[in-house]
Amino acid sequence: MSRGLRNCNPGNIRQSRSKFKGEVRPSRDSAFKQFESMAYGYRAMFVLLDTYRTRYGLSTIRQMISRWAPPTENFTEGYIRFVADHTGIDADAMVDSRSERDMVPIVAAMSQIENGTKATMDDVYEGWRLFAE
Repeated sequence: MSRGLRNCNPGNIRQSRSKFKGEVRPSRDSAFKQFESMAYGYRAMFVLLDTYRTRYGLSTIRQMISRWAPPTENFTEGYIRFVADHTGIDADAMVDSRSERDMVPIVAAMSQIENGTKATMDDVYEGWRLFAE
């Protein structure tokens, strides 16, 4: 089982000063956050991607993934291509971070890249519900 799945952190969100609903504190993982459930881990992904749009003006898959998985640590172009191909959304098309139709498939594809296995869609949708409430 991947570290992200063990931590209920499907986006492999690193430790930071930011605190999220459902976050386990203190985390037993010194590098990555842990969440109470996969749904809370997905919620955190939706929160971060929405912050990328509202705070930094990042509104395409390419822009969001370039910040999420920078080339200094990842094969960012391959990550972008995978998410675009699996969602059917052009990497340079504007996406709405408050749209379930846009974001659920994006986050599910990101989780697959991060963990090497397809996301459980019930968990992704529950994460969206927690984010949208």
